[in-house]
Amino acid sequence: MSGELDLIAQLRALATDPAARGLNDDAAVLTIGGQELVVTHDMMVEGMHWLKGQDMADVAWKLVAVNLSDLAAKGALPIGVILGQMMGSDSDRFLAGLKEALDAFDVPLLGGDTVGESGGPRALGLTALGKATFSPVPGRDGARPGDLLYITGPVGGAMMGFEALQTGSEADSLAFRRPQPLLAAGAALAPHVSAMMDVSDGVLLDAWRLATASGVTLAMASEDIPLAAPEDRRAEALRWGDDYQLLFTAPPSAELPVKATPIGTVEEGEPPLLLDGLAIWDTEGLGYRH
Repeated sequence: MSGELDLIAQLRALATDPAARGLNDDAAVLTIGGQELVVTHDMMVEGMHWLKGQDMADVAWKLVAVNLSDLAAKGALPIGVILGQMMGSDSDRFLAGLKEALDAFDVPLLGGDTVGESGGPRALGLTALGKATFSPVPGRDGARPGDLLYITGPVGGAMMGFEALQTGSEADSLAFRRPQPLLAAGAALAPHVSAMMDVSDGVLLDAWRLATASGVTLAMASEDIPLAAPEDRRAEALRWGDDYQLLFTAPPSAELPVKATPIGTVEEGEPPLLLDGLAIWDTEGLGYRH
C-alpha cells in the first residue's frame, strides 16, 4: 500500500453503505427521520498540519474550522462536534482556542475522548455533525458538460501565512493559523450548484478530484484563478492548499447568491484536467498528498 490513494481505494470495498457516497466526498450523508445528517471527521498531526511549538489555541481553532469547512461544502450547518484530544502540557491553550472557535461558529461540543501523551508527535481529531439545508446534498460527482467552474475567493493566503509564521510574524499569518469555514456561502450555494467541495489540498488537486468523481474534464486557465500571493508565486499557490475556499460547478444560467470567480469550464471526456491547454492525467505535483 503506497499511499493515501491506495488506502482509500481499498477502503471503498468496505464502505458500501449509500451514506458513504463511495468515499468520493469528505463527508457522509445519512437520512434519519426525513432529515439529512452530514458527518465528517478530520485529523491533524504536529509537524504535518501545524508547526512544533505553535500556539495550541490556533491549532484548536483550525481543527474546528477545517471540519466545519467540509460541512460548508455540503451546504450543511453545524449541529455539534465531538473531539479526540491527545493531552499535553499546553492543553490550557488548546482549550482556550477551542472555546473561541466554538463561540465564533456557534457550535456546541457534544463529547469525545482523551488520551495521554505518547512521546511522539501529537495527534488530534474532530468529528463534525451538520444538518443539510438543501436536498439533494451537493457532492463532488454532479458536474456536467456545459457547466462553469467557480471558486469563492483567492488561494495562496495560507501559504503566505505559513511563511510569515515561520519568521515570527503572527499578524500576517492569520490565514494559515485561523481559517474561516464558509458556512453561510455553502448553504446559500447548495440549491444552485451541480458539484461542490472545499479547497484543502490545493485548487488544482481538488479540481482533479472533482473532475474524476464527476467523470468529466475541467478546462482551466491558471491566470484566471484569483491569488492572495505575489504573481511570481502563482504556481506554488495553486498547489499549496489550506485556503478552504469553495470550489463548485454550476450551469451558466445560474444566478449565484454569493460572489465567486469563474475559473474554468466543464467538458466531456478525458483527461480530468486541461490546465492552460496541457492534459493532466494524474495527481503528481498537483497539491498536497498524505
